Amino acid sequence: MKWKKAASILIPTISILGLSQISTKFYRYGFARVDPPLAPDTDDPDYLAAFNEFSRWLGQQEKEHWWLYEDDPRNRIHALYLPNPQPTKKAVVIAHGYHGNAQTMAAYAKMFHELGYNVLMPDNRGHGESSGDWINFGWLDRLDYRDWCLDLVEHLGEDCEVVLFGVSMGGAIVMMMSGEILPEQVKAIIEDCGYSSLHEQLAYRAKVEFHMPRFPTIPIASLINRVVLGFGLNDVDSVKALQANKRPIFFIHGEKDHYVPTSMCFKNFEATSAPKEMWIVPNAKHAEAFAIDPEEYQSRVSTFLKRFGL
Repeated sequence: MKWKKAASILIPTISILGLSQISTKFYRYGFARVDPPLAPDTDDPDYLAAFNEFSRWLGQQEKEHWWLYEDDPRNRIHALYLPNPQPTKKAVVIAHGYHGNAQTMAAYAKMFHELGYNVLMPDNRGHGESSGDWINFGWLDRLDYRDWCLDLVEHLGEDCEVVLFGVSMGGAIVMMMSGEILPEQVKAIIEDCGYSSLHEQLAYRAKVEFHMPRFPTIPIASLINRVVLGFGLNDVDSVKALQANKRPIFFIHGEKDHYVPTSMCFKNFEATSAPKEMWIVPNAKHAEAFAIDPEEYQSRVSTFLKRFGL
């Protein structure tokens, strides 16, 4: 019967070692920097045509290159600043999504320009022209964005008004910023399809994409991340941050979002007691709300901002 006892020890051990190796690969797949192509990965000719049109618009605009921590090669963070053609004290900080960069947010930059805002579009750590080999899913980015807000106040003056806007991972960034001490000039937040927590998002993606169990996949990935980036996956929590939020916030999410489940939007909405609105966009998949109906999207954003005098 000794073989049975040995098997009872060896089989779980081998299984755990195998899952550990797979979890490590999962971490590399999800967290390693990937510089994206200039065009989106899509077969939809209308989407591609619209993307190219917004990219051409961005290329024609007056732009400035801004930097945080410019003298620190390991932490240099880049942003594009687009002053509005009409002098204004209003500004928006636009946070891009996973594997994106500032330039992929051209459509939203144009929208806010038309609404009368100066636009600041950072490249998150591990994206675009910013430094970093690993993606931090907004936890470190949220502090960089706070510093971008301080730079805007210095640039535009103490009487400026700043709005935070983000899509997907960018939506999570601006939600997590809401739990921080921010400059008083930050007046409102708009988030589009951000996740409720990184733990829940990665567990969901591991299940639907790789058919991997939450345990030990996520704990192992969290341990690796604590070594690599200095924090655990449970720290990256939009819901927890929103519980401290006092600023007006507008939640947008696609009805058919199966990448960041629409249910997460309801969790995020319920987490804050601040003035809030929610729009679940019919037939929209992940990050498609603007593409589904740009005019309606801009109208709803404008109405929300005007409600709070912005």
